[in-house]
This record gives sequence, C-alpha cells and structure tokens, in this order.
Amino acid sequence: MQGYSRQGLWSLFLMCAFPIHLWTLILAFRDISWVSARTNVWDAIGVASYGLMVAFVESVALFAVVSLFGLLVSTKWNEERRVALLSVLVLIMALWAVDGQAYFVWGSYVSAQALWYIASLEHPFRFLYGTVLAIVFLTTAIPAWLLLKSDRFFQLVQGLMERLSLLTMFYLFFDVVGLIVVVIRNV
Repeated sequence: MQGYSRQGLWSLFLMCAFPIHLWTLILAFRDISWVSARTNVWDAIGVASYGLMVAFVESVALFAVVSLFGLLVSTKWNEERRVALLSVLVLIMALWAVDGQAYFVWGSYVSAQALWYIASLEHPFRFLYGTVLAIVFLTTAIPAWLLLKSDRFFQLVQGLMERLSLLTMFYLFFDVVGLIVVVIRNV
C-alpha cells in the first residue's frame, strides 16, 4: 500500500466536496424563496448556512472513506492516476445519488407507458434491479477503465479536476461564511 502526498489528499478532498456542495447549493437556492416568504431573508440565509455546514461534514466523512478505500487501489499506477480514479468514482457515485434525490425533489421522469410496460412484466423488480445494476456498472466501469488505460482521458480528467478544484475552493469559502452566520445566529 502506498500513501498520498499532501497535494493528492487536497485534490481528493476537493473532488469529494464538490458534488456535495453543488447539490446543497442547488437545494438551498431552491428553498430560499419559500423560506424567506414564510419568515424572512435572514432565516433563509440561516437555513442555507446550516446546509453548508452539513455539506462540509459530509464532505469530510466522504473524503475519509474514499481515502481509506484508495489505499486498496493498486500501486501499479502513480498517485495522480489513483487520485483521478477515486475522483471519477466519487463524481459518478454523486451523480447517481443526485439522480435518486432529484426523483423525489422534482418528481418522476419515467413515462407512464414505460411504467405500465414494466408493471406488466412477469418479474418487474428483477427487470428494474437488473437494468439499474447494468447501467450503474457500465457508467462506473467504462470511465474507470478509460482513465487507467488512456493517457488522453487521464489528461481530460486532470483538466476537469483542476477546474472543479477552483470552484470547490469558492464553495469552501461559502462554508466559512455559513459558519460565521451560524455563530452570529446562535450568539
């Protein structure tokens, strides 16, 4: 097992924090209007601040799990490629988690005809679980394989990570502002 450099850990943390913070901000902006209409803008800012604090804690927890899991990744690849692999897996996992939550936030996006067809099958749950498992496997395995085998794809992921890292540092600034708001609200 091979460890990480300080820069590798920081990059991995930023990639773990990005999807959680992005989703939190999307939900916060969605809720600000009705919270401020119900009470006032200061309460809406407080709700968003608490959400950002939870997002930071979730980011740290996800980072801890992913970095420990990353110690099991083969040392055959250099640290940059391993961090990129873990980052891609985190982003894919986050996209699937967001998809699951978006279903409940914005409603069903499956047509009624498709639902009727699935319900008419002899084993609809087997079909659903099999289809979802196949899609999740393919959306995870193909990018991971490309990352490990293609230098061009690796460079593409590195560029994406650099851009998202800058954006995530901006999100972490929002965490600090959120912490200040929570302290002010509770003093």
